[in-house]
Parts: sequence; structure tokens; C-alpha cells
Amino acid sequence: MNETINLLKTRRSVAPLAMAGEGPNRDELTTLLTIAARVPDHGKLAPWRFIVFEGAAREKAGDIIAQSFATANPEANEARIKIERQRLTHAPTVVAVVSCAAPHVKIPLWEQELSAGAVCMNLTVAANAMGFATAWLTEWFGYDRGVLTALGLAEHERMAGFIHIGRSTTRPEDRVRPELADIVTHFA
Repeated sequence: MNETINLLKTRRSVAPLAMAGEGPNRDELTTLLTIAARVPDHGKLAPWRFIVFEGAAREKAGDIIAQSFATANPEANEARIKIERQRLTHAPTVVAVVSCAAPHVKIPLWEQELSAGAVCMNLTVAANAMGFATAWLTEWFGYDRGVLTALGLAEHERMAGFIHIGRSTTRPEDRVRPELADIVTHFA
């Protein structure tokens, strides 16, 4: 079987808590981001961008997330706040894919948003092809305007996802997939 087809048939997300080791080096990351940006993009608008979190930057972002959580949940204990603080620290590299979709005279907003989703999937598959484990997550803070602003997103920008990239400490089990008979119709 073709290696690409086999990768796509067997690709599986790995929870960030099950990641360890090193993330992509500078050259590998450049390759991954270059591949991620090779997606359908009607009008060549590049309606997305990347924010890379590595090293101490993951902890700095975690402080922002924890502070927002603590403010919104004053009853939360320190153990719960610690969980929020560590959201981006489990994988060695986290790439935020930011949707910069904006009204355009010819290109519908929906197409621009879909393009950002394609970026997330390209990045995920490319990292898996390089031997890394990945998880594409948004989490609550991906929708929290205060967190997004603190992470550098403009008011019109939205988070398409956080792609966690690392090495798996376990072999992920597959999950139940939909039966094609339940999701496919043929127009006649």
C-alpha cells in the first residue's frame, strides 16, 4: 500500500499528556509550517497565521490561561488552576493556527475559515509523517477573548486550533469510526 494512504488510514491523535521527548527542531518546524501553508486558499489570501509555543513560552501562555480561568472561576482550587496553567506544557511544541478570515468582495468567509482548518490538518498529517505524535485541540481558552488577546490575536481573529507536537509515550488505540453506510449518500 502507498505510504501516504497508509498514514492517512492509521493516523491517530495522541493526548498531550501522553507526549514526551523533543519536538521538531528548527529545520523540521520550518518544513512543517511550509507544508501546513500549502492548502486550498481561494484568492491567495493566506487567511491564517501561526504562533509557535516552545520552551518557557508555553509556561508564559499557561500563566495567561490560568489567570483567565481563576478570574472566571473564583471557587477553583490551586490544583485545578495548575491543570489550566499546564495546558500547553505537555507537548514540547504547540503551534496555534489563527484564522484571520475577513470579509472579502469575492471570497466567502466560510471558505477562508475552511482554509484555516485545512492548515491544521496539513500540519497534523505532516508532523505524523515525520514521526511525531499530534493532537489538534481548541479547548475553552481557544474561545476566550481575553486569552486570545493576551496571546496576540486581533479582535477579528479566531483560533482554528492548537496543534500539540511531540513524541508518544504510548501506542494510541484507534477509536470507533463512523460506518460509511451512515454518512454517505449518492445523489441520483
